[in-house]
Amino acid sequence: MTTRTNMGSAPGADAAAGATRTGAHGEPASPVAVRVKAIESLLVAKGYVDPAAIDALLDTYENRIGPRNGARVVARAWTDPEFDRWLDRDATAAIASLGYTGRQGEHMVAVRNTPTVHNLVVCTLCSCYPWPVLGLPPVWYKSAPYRSKAVADPRGVLADFGIELPAGVEVRVWDSTAEIRYLVIPVRPAGTEGWSAEALAELVTRDAMIGTALVRLPGSEARMPAAKVGTSRQGAAR
Repeated sequence: MTTRTNMGSAPGADAAAGATRTGAHGEPASPVAVRVKAIESLLVAKGYVDPAAIDALLDTYENRIGPRNGARVVARAWTDPEFDRWLDRDATAAIASLGYTGRQGEHMVAVRNTPTVHNLVVCTLCSCYPWPVLGLPPVWYKSAPYRSKAVADPRGVLADFGIELPAGVEVRVWDSTAEIRYLVIPVRPAGTEGWSAEALAELVTRDAMIGTALVRLPGSEARMPAAKVGTSRQGAAR
């Protein structure tokens, strides 16, 4: 079924339509992206929306309410054993103690990577995601190929992201829902003993907290040591 929106001859309509025919790198934009951009352009043209306010909102979720928050949680877990244990007992409360709480982060569970276990997070139904600690979900996280392949072939997904796990590392897939959202606590890279929490946080990326990347020092390879074999899917059932 095709949905058509009639923008008529409203001021800015032609510019909005022209600006949304292609996406990044010239590929066709999705129908949803076209519609959102067109509406945004019309609201700006009519003076209902301030572009600076939109930019500020995006910056808030992409940067301030975003991966930097989660990186601080991870670094705190690496450097504070009591906080690390608190994450195991009640991740929601532990994370909230750092000021990171709110919509989409009410029910958090921390899952930790080890030399023998690697965790990967997906939302098979839609795009459930912990906004207070990771910001806005990336486009690929919401895509149908990622949502299906993460369950059917998690090692293939990791390979797509450049991660080669030894055959002995168990891969656990966690299915986020509206009730539970997961945060991966990556393995702390060797050679960071004595580092401050602030310095460690600089190493932690958004993808590492989803499970599609490893935290590593610049120049090191994305590999893990060999361990016992296993692949499993966990998390709440749909």
